[in-house]
Amino acid sequence: MRTYRCGKDNCACHDDPPRLHGPSIQWTRKVDAKTVNRVLSEEQWSDYEAWLENARRLRALVTELERLSLKIFEEDGRWTRRSPS
Repeated sequence: MRTYRCGKDNCACHDDPPRLHGPSIQWTRKVDAKTVNRVLSEEQWSDYEAWLENARRLRALVTELERLSLKIFEEDGRWTRRSPS
């Protein structure tokens, strides 16, 4: 759950002191290199929490696999050899 400012310049969330929106439950992800947010209701959060946690864990595992693969490639001396002409 988080509070946030919106994009409307005349909104109270931009006042001093600000009155932020929320708190709300948001699902944030990247789509075509852009950040996309979806506000979830309590019921949706209850229904999707396990799925969203699995998706988060999958992203972490893929990131770890990429890190380990890169380490293996960097330690492989054959990458510095030039191929015979």
